[in-house]
Amino acid sequence: MNPLKIIFAGTPDFAVPALQALYDKDYKVVGVLTQPDRPSGRGLKVHPSPVKLKANELSIPVYQPSELKSQQSYETLAAIDFNVMIVAAYGLIIPQAILDLPPLGCFNIHASLLPRWRGAAPIHRAILIGDKKTGVTIMRVVQKLDAGDMVKKAEIQISEKDTTEQLTKTLSILGANLMTEVMDELAKKGELQSSPQNEANVTYAEKVTKEESKINWHDPALIIARKIRAFNSFPVAQTEYREAVCKIWQAEVAIDANEDANLGEIIKLDEFIHVKCGEGVLTIKELQMPGGKRLKAKEFILGHRPILGDVFKS
Repeated sequence: MNPLKIIFAGTPDFAVPALQALYDKDYKVVGVLTQPDRPSGRGLKVHPSPVKLKANELSIPVYQPSELKSQQSYETLAAIDFNVMIVAAYGLIIPQAILDLPPLGCFNIHASLLPRWRGAAPIHRAILIGDKKTGVTIMRVVQKLDAGDMVKKAEIQISEKDTTEQLTKTLSILGANLMTEVMDELAKKGELQSSPQNEANVTYAEKVTKEESKINWHDPALIIARKIRAFNSFPVAQTEYREAVCKIWQAEVAIDANEDANLGEIIKLDEFIHVKCGEGVLTIKELQMPGGKRLKAKEFILGHRPILGDVFKS
């Protein structure tokens, strides 16, 4: 059995289960690469990444270069005794010189069924476009974006209620388990079989922008509901209500609804808020006004007193 000595490169919550799983399998994780501590939150206090917190908890050495192209970064990694690198949402470009360091290779956990949804936001885009399934792919890391040969895949269905936040958690665990399976095989055989991606089937998941989060009430209710699920919990779908930005966290397409109203108009109030769309009606279940908390629709109705005929604006 080949003893694996791993450098793990990751930054957000998505990467944490994989680091924990490798540690739990007793693989020797000799170092963790993660992005530098950054300011976040309302007070813009500097916080370590979730991966750094987990590495510290597990007493694994942490390296936080701002980029990997420098000679210093290369020399730092070259001085470490490791034979495989695992990447999970690291967020920095890894130069070829560093990819060439581990003799057993460099492997990435990507949150899609490649070659569909290469790029920064595969989970957002899968929900937004209405994909029925997604999954994770373990692939070899190459210089071209998410274009490496595929080692192994795992597939799941996307439900009509899945949000990006929920699906990210599910896929992070799926990816962690799949990567440990792949590492078990690598440890046993010393090499891995892989297959090239079909370039004819490639799609790209562009980074999500806040501008995209604006709801257009001319769109069908189905499209708006997807947007709300895709942008939960970032950047959160938004609309204008009473001259303020209102965030909509949870909604679904109404099954039985009267469509005789203006676009964006509230046509029914019960425990939810029902709004006319370009096609069909959207049932809003959770929303938030500036400076306030996320509220269930029933609480929002009691606190903000919307009335029939009020309009959400695009």
